[in-house]
Amino acid sequence: REREREDMVTWVFGYGSLIWKAGFRYDERLVGFIQGYRRVFYQGSTDHRGTPAFPGRTVTLEAFPGEVCWGVAYRISEEDEKIALEYLEVREKQYDMKVYLDFFTDPTSAIPAVSGVMVYVASPDKDLNK
Repeated sequence: REREREDMVTWVFGYGSLIWKAGFRYDERLVGFIQGYRRVFYQGSTDHRGTPAFPGRTVTLEAFPGEVCWGVAYRISEEDEKIALEYLEVREKQYDMKVYLDFFTDPTSAIPAVSGVMVYVASPDKDLNK
């Protein structure tokens, strides 16, 4: 059955290190994918790798029709939401955008497992993300 955001819970999609190291409490973890995006190492980072002159690379998503990106979706309860989102805002600070997408667990189904999964992404402007 499709899970809606109205369930008073937050869903967050992890496609990089969030896959294996969430760092926050969650009630459910689903393996699956989002559509229309691909994983790329375009995001510049100086907070835990690289320098201001030579930023390191971290993964982000690029909108790309026909592509899918596999990862995990975490269900965060209303009780844990504030602490989890505060943690994620610090951890994911290099990503300047959030998008809300459908998340699928079954590649043969057109019906998403969850609608409105929050995804942290970097601006598509590669000059801003050097």
